[in-house]
Amino acid sequence: MTSFRVRIQRQSLAMLVACVSSTSMATAWPAPVGDALERPAVISQQTPHAVLLGAAQAGQRLVAVGERGIVVISDDGGTRWRQVATPVSITLTAVRFADAKHGYAVGHGGTVLATDDGGETWERRLDGRRAADLALAAARNRGDAAALREAERLVADGPDKPFLDLLLLDAQHAVVVGAYGLAFATNDGGKTWAPWIERLDNPQGLHLYAIRRQGEHLLIVGEQGLIRLSKDGGQTFTQVQTPYPGSFFTAEFITPNDIVVAGLLGNVWRTQDAGTNWTQMTVPVPASITASALRPDGALVLVNQAGLVLGERNGTLVPLSAPPLPPLNSILPKQDGTFLTLGIHGASLVPTGDHK
Repeated sequence: MTSFRVRIQRQSLAMLVACVSSTSMATAWPAPVGDALERPAVISQQTPHAVLLGAAQAGQRLVAVGERGIVVISDDGGTRWRQVATPVSITLTAVRFADAKHGYAVGHGGTVLATDDGGETWERRLDGRRAADLALAAARNRGDAAALREAERLVADGPDKPFLDLLLLDAQHAVVVGAYGLAFATNDGGKTWAPWIERLDNPQGLHLYAIRRQGEHLLIVGEQGLIRLSKDGGQTFTQVQTPYPGSFFTAEFITPNDIVVAGLLGNVWRTQDAGTNWTQMTVPVPASITASALRPDGALVLVNQAGLVLGERNGTLVPLSAPPLPPLNSILPKQDGTFLTLGIHGASLVPTGDHK
């Protein structure tokens, strides 16, 4: 789908860049050819300059993930990075930590990795094959013919669908969402998973790009303007309509009722009444918004494919970075006021940049 191909520039631009940069990532001996879900990531000195797609704070440590199973960590605020081993060489799209020790990363092939030691070691807790089997078993238990057909197709397709975002309630409770409506939750640290697909009223299997939480409120946004809002911790979801039918790649809760969604072609929309009324926010260029975050003081920041870090000023989004950076995939505001940005050339530190 067109919107998914656009999203790939954030979540899977690595697929293009890898063809160009593979020589810089090469080692003396090539990795064994085999299933990328079973093949450990190659350790390389050039990894910090690879395509990175997501980052998180783990106590005082920074952890970032990206193409070909890469996980890198920094213990000095993002100045120096070192790669750690992972059991897969598929692209990892997002990472979150519940505390300094417990974190999860998601990616292609329906992969969920987990760490219990601050990112030093990782193990696989879910993959696309197991996810498809779980969806099939759930559909059979419900006696849902349509869901059964979709689950059978998931099994037949194999592990070819990525998870694109995740939400951690704590070290034991997590929800992962992704392409073609995939959504699964765990309440035991990833030992077991349950499908949430049927909760989201998404018969077209639209891609789910981002999930956020504010108290008991959960928000999921995705392809073709999809927004699902829960006010009971994810037990039930309602559809939320916006004036824009294009894809939303990211979202943020300012408060439970004050929500910002953003995505394709620079569309940024805000509601202050939980979705009844929406106002479009002005952006400097019509480039797709790829990621968002809240600064320590609660202020909204976004990044786009034009390489801009954007902040809100009087209801308008203005550049905080000058000059523009390369196309950006993600942003992580730091406690010192600076930003960690991720893109096709790895991680970069950007000054607080309240650029006038």
